[in-house]
Amino acid sequence: MIRSIFLGCGAYLPATCVTNEALIAQKGIDSTSAWIERRTGIKERHFAAPDEKTSDMATQAAKNALAHAGLSIDAIDLIILATTTPDDVMPSTAARVQANLNMTRGFAFDIQAVCSGFVYALTVADNFIRTGQAHHALVIGADKFSKLLDWEDRSTCLLFGDGAGAVVLGAKEEKGITADQGILLTALHSDGRHYDLLKTDERGLVRMNGSEVFRHAVTNLSEVVDEALEVTGLKPEDIDWLVPHQANQRIIDGTGKKLALPKERIVTTIARHANTSAASIPLALAEAVHDGRIQRGQLILFDAMGAGFTWGLAVARW
Repeated sequence: MIRSIFLGCGAYLPATCVTNEALIAQKGIDSTSAWIERRTGIKERHFAAPDEKTSDMATQAAKNALAHAGLSIDAIDLIILATTTPDDVMPSTAARVQANLNMTRGFAFDIQAVCSGFVYALTVADNFIRTGQAHHALVIGADKFSKLLDWEDRSTCLLFGDGAGAVVLGAKEEKGITADQGILLTALHSDGRHYDLLKTDERGLVRMNGSEVFRHAVTNLSEVVDEALEVTGLKPEDIDWLVPHQANQRIIDGTGKKLALPKERIVTTIARHANTSAASIPLALAEAVHDGRIQRGQLILFDAMGAGFTWGLAVARW
């Protein structure tokens, strides 16, 4: 069968890095660095410059991923950009990235699934490749969440950062679930009954019922991991790496415990990146690949939950 394999990955973080202490001082937030770190695991985050757009970050991450894959933009048939913070309402930010990369063939579009966006985009790209409609795809997660934050709401403004990550997928004939490379399984879910628990208000600022989001995240991610193991026949000990959405260290720890994975096998960047929404998984993946932790042939589980609610996972061999 035709399978999507990872050819390369890349990341981009804005130059401005803001610690908890600096953010509290700059914005006059009633909190402490110790409280933020204890509740979330976050120590610092990166913020884009006022004139730095989501497309700018996505373009740089895409260039880095292409360089890592050893491919030129001429090889790419498809760009899918997962983002909650498009440059404009229309057209798609993916189209602007396509233009920035001087790509004059193929097609490009956005996906909006908030923090689950990268897993959703990866799934859609995988399906295009499996059906032969694309041979090489750029899958990007990029968000400038700082423009959605209410600095008077400490329940949300402390949690997010900006950034972008990207992967290059290619088509290869591979075996089934025992394939040596590629995406083995994806699973997507949503439940719109919980729409109002995490959303933007009439001013376009983030509002969240934190305790309820946390509760659903723990339950939903646990269930989708069970689903993946049952469908694939894999055992928890078969998973080499967990690369989760970086929303909260306690949620990450819970998924790792379910898989009986030691902390050394869980890629965590939340302390330095905070929650970068759709960018968090590809940012974490790129870091672990480029520093040598993730090796070819190792089995990776990606999982995420976001507003909507949306949630899902992907199981792949790097």
